[in-house]
Order: sequence, then structure tokens, then C-alpha cells
Amino acid sequence: MRNRSGSCGTGHGQIEKEYIDTGKLKYVHMDFPLEAIHKQAFKAAEAGHCAAEQGKFWEMKNQMFENQKTLDTWKTHAEVVGLNAEQFEGCLNSGKYAPEVRKDMAQAQKAGITGTPGFFLATTDPASSKVRTVRFLSGAQPFASFKAQIDALLAPPEKAAADKPAAPTAAVPSAKN
Repeated sequence: MRNRSGSCGTGHGQIEKEYIDTGKLKYVHMDFPLEAIHKQAFKAAEAGHCAAEQGKFWEMKNQMFENQKTLDTWKTHAEVVGLNAEQFEGCLNSGKYAPEVRKDMAQAQKAGITGTPGFFLATTDPASSKVRTVRFLSGAQPFASFKAQIDALLAPPEKAAADKPAAPTAAVPSAKN
């Protein structure tokens, strides 16, 4: 699990407080840069990973989201969020996270993602640790939409299914760039 973001209008702060911080939910971020819309999107995804090396993944993601027209000034953004700018630039120029970004993109495309943000609500099988997608939410959604879907997944199983143990529930968001 990487970390969590407050952007994209999803009521994420409320989701974090009510579900993630309480251990009811996991949040996983995957990259899905839309290069056709923004020429710096792929490099921005790499920049997030480089900032993560210094513990500032979401600070950098939020900085870039708020300053989308000036993304090519990487060093300035790094300094604004308190990164060691030289270390950050060395990482970014190395391209070492490009394969990870491409892997995330391939997984998202395989799952049918065509835009951002996209959120998968899934369960994890305790016996095999396999993740099974249960619901998909597309686009920025208000907290109430997430709450209804998450609460439905967390609800105790119906009496007919009570003989089977319920799998722990996890939300696996994807495609946030």
C-alpha cells in the first residue's frame, strides 16, 4: 500500500477517518497517467514515486494536482513540498520508476479503466489472499456514494450465507493521476 490522497473530490478525508484509520479498509493507489490529455502526466506519476523516496508522495501529488499548468518546473515543486531537490531530480531523471508506472497502466487498462479517477471496491479471500473486485465507481464521487457501497460490503452476511465466513474487505482504488 502506498498512501492516501485528498484530491479528486472523493470525500477521501472522511473515508480515511471512518474506514482506513479504523482498519476496516485498505487504500491502494495505482498510476494511470492520461498522456493524451496532459503531456507531463507520465513524468508526474514518476515524480510521485521519487517524492515517496523522501516520504512526501501525497504532498507532491497534491502540489502537482494544484499546479497542473506548471508541471515541468519539477525542482520548484520539490522545494515547495520540502524535498531534497537534487536527490529528487536525480531520481526523476533516472527514469527508474517508469516500469512501475507502465505496469500500473497495463493493469488498469486490463481492468477496463479508461479515465480517472476510478475506484475498485474489492474483497480479499483470507485463504488465498486473492483480491476479487465487487464494485467499480467511476469518476469523482461524493462521500455518500462511497459510504453506501462500502457499508454494503462491510455489512454482515445474510442469514442464508451465515455458514460461510466473510472475507476481509478492502477498497482498491486505481487510476489517480
